[in-house]
Amino acid sequence: MKKIAILTSGGDSQGMNTAVRAVAKTAITKGIDVYGIKRGYKGLYEDQIFQMTSLNVSGIADQGGTILLSARLPEFKDPEVRAKAAENLKKRGIDGLVVIGGDGSFHGAHYLYTEHGIKTIGIPGTIDNDVAGTDYTIGYDTALNIILDAISKIKDTAISHERTYLIEVMGRNCGDLALYSAIAGGASGVLIPEVEFSIDDLAEVIKFRREEGKLYDVIIVAEGVGNVVEIQKELSKKVNTSIRVTILGHVQRGGSPTAFDRILATRMGVKAVELLVAGEGGLMVGIQSEKVTTHPLSYAWENYSKSSFADYAIANMLSL
Repeated sequence: MKKIAILTSGGDSQGMNTAVRAVAKTAITKGIDVYGIKRGYKGLYEDQIFQMTSLNVSGIADQGGTILLSARLPEFKDPEVRAKAAENLKKRGIDGLVVIGGDGSFHGAHYLYTEHGIKTIGIPGTIDNDVAGTDYTIGYDTALNIILDAISKIKDTAISHERTYLIEVMGRNCGDLALYSAIAGGASGVLIPEVEFSIDDLAEVIKFRREEGKLYDVIIVAEGVGNVVEIQKELSKKVNTSIRVTILGHVQRGGSPTAFDRILATRMGVKAVELLVAGEGGLMVGIQSEKVTTHPLSYAWENYSKSSFADYAIANMLSL
């Protein structure tokens, strides 16, 4: 392994820069030339490849976003597009590629490996925590803490004005951010894609809380369950209380990563380089039971399942 490249793909997540730093510094220490690819697979296809030094990654461990930038390239599904991307690596003698992103990004890495022999290693970087083969993805913990801070602030207003707040959080079709922020934030209820819900059930929870003398509600809504504004409209027909919607949006993806995410990203980045040095490819790195693990890239989407904890958690959340 003489030369490797790094790209970040898909939605940005806190800790991506930390992972880039870990990969670059580990490789340079081992005498490997490191190349950065700007704008993900789009940049790979368009040959936006440059050689990196330690200076490129100096002081970025605490920065959110990604210094390599990110972009979408739906055309990467085309084998001819992938072939040109692979050629841009091969003409420089680049032997390995580290891809930091979610399961969609891992699909691209999988095809570069199986079709063109590029030794690819995937590092799971997404706030959604929706990648199989790892307990946590890079950025999830930071996003979770951002949500908790928002819940705390919104709860103050909810109490002061005796209101019900529906707080929409990100996560695509995975309810982890919603579920665990609701539990940690002491929310009144939570709606996640993994468990069916009805407006009537939610209305009953609010009515029960009023009977107990509780005059406010903070309910966390995962974006994957549907339109939160429509939920508000339907709920307003069934309860006699002021209901407001707060959509946290992309504020959840920004900011400095937590210590947990920085350490996680560093451990995964170091492991990615070790795998490439050992001649491995077509693998993803994960963290399971506090140990760094590896799986085939396809494991990320072929083995993804909904949380087994969800039913238990919902039952208990709705009883608060």
